Amino acid sequence: MRISARADYAVRAALQLAASRDDAPLKAEAIAYAQDIPHKFLESILNDMRRGGLVLSQRGGNGGYRLARPAESISIADVIRTVDGPLVSVRGVRPPDLTYTGPAESLLPLWVALRSNVREILEGVSLTDVVSAQLPADVLALTNAPGAWGNP
Repeated sequence: MRISARADYAVRAALQLAASRDDAPLKAEAIAYAQDIPHKFLESILNDMRRGGLVLSQRGGNGGYRLARPAESISIADVIRTVDGPLVSVRGVRPPDLTYTGPAESLLPLWVALRSNVREILEGVSLTDVVSAQLPADVLALTNAPGAWGNP
């Protein structure tokens, strides 16, 4: 599974908004600078997030962006789906819409299992969890698996 630059930037921007201590909107320039995200690319991402109902935008001198709902109610999966679509697809097709035959037939349950695990992790972690460095115990346990940090 690959996390696109768009999804990575969107999650980081959402985390920057979630970490904002006051209710004042953050300007895109400030988010871009804080997270080292190309400003024009971030503007496009924030627009997608606004259309997806994750952020609100406010015009004017005191304008900017803020989360549309509490950070604890926005999962990492919500952010990724908003900017990139389905969490797991095969050649752009969702696993339940695939069919395989012959020796490849058992690939389908493998792809569905992968999607299920990705969903479980990304839907189970909120922006608040990441900002507060309080990831769920089951997610942290996965980081302790043998080889988790290595590249085979």
